Amino acid sequence: MQTILGSGGGIGIPLAKELKKYTNQIRLVSRNPKKVNDTDELFAVDVNDLSNIDKAIAGSEVVYVVIGFEYKLSVWQQTWPAFMKAVIESCKTHQAKLVFFDNVYMYDKNTIPHMTELSAINPPSKKGEVRKQLCDMVMNEVANNSLTALIARSADFYGPDNKSSALQMMVIDNFLKGKKAQAFGNINKIHTYTYTPDAAKATALLGNTPDAYNQVWHLPTTKEKITTLQWIEMIAAELKVNAKTQSVPAWMIKVLGLFIPIMREFPEMLYQYEQDYFFDSSKFEKRFGIEATTPKEGIKKLIDSIKK
Repeated sequence: MQTILGSGGGIGIPLAKELKKYTNQIRLVSRNPKKVNDTDELFAVDVNDLSNIDKAIAGSEVVYVVIGFEYKLSVWQQTWPAFMKAVIESCKTHQAKLVFFDNVYMYDKNTIPHMTELSAINPPSKKGEVRKQLCDMVMNEVANNSLTALIARSADFYGPDNKSSALQMMVIDNFLKGKKAQAFGNINKIHTYTYTPDAAKATALLGNTPDAYNQVWHLPTTKEKITTLQWIEMIAAELKVNAKTQSVPAWMIKVLGLFIPIMREFPEMLYQYEQDYFFDSSKFEKRFGIEATTPKEGIKKLIDSIKK
């Protein structure tokens, strides 16, 4: 049995499709799970009720944590560590391997222009401190030989079934409404994005590769050094609209935060958009011989999925 905690999101859905290549025993765990494959086992649970975590994991060989809690610092601080502790303890009890789908928030600000698995860990944000805590919890257990686990790390991502990505919310959705695209920071800086079907395919492969465990992997991400403005222009060309763009400065985000609560969460993350942001996945590519979908192809597939 391979179990996905957080099965209904932009990573969980394509991950379930990819796991079908390895097993017919897939358990989907979320508040309202829906089958992706005909043979999927559904396990409805409120993950905030930690007493249910052990039941959700029991009988699993591999557990994938791809859940996304509300993008709010107070929620992260209160929910993530307790949830991860419960998952780790249950994996240890049932001798299940753990695959943690992670982001780049814990990396030092100065590593953002070229991130690798060896980049310095020094989170410049409160959310980054939470992510570092989670990674430490996992890898400390690995170091103690009490848990078999790996961290599958992604850059900011985009793709089908992913309505909460910056490219989706601020660019595509705005263009479809006849509005200007919006962007944080310096739109002429490089910003690489991971295509979610690539991330799912690679996460499934890592989870089913015994010697991939007990280390960190960057998931396959484009090598093309494309600026935020160039991403916007590619999306506009695919949608056949003008690439009108509005930069959103820090002061405007704070004003918007008075009316749109989620905007209050972005100021501390602006450092990622004010400098080049390049996510290097060479380690994965060299090990498995798999490269990322090109941005042009990824944007086309994303737009096609929206038009259906």
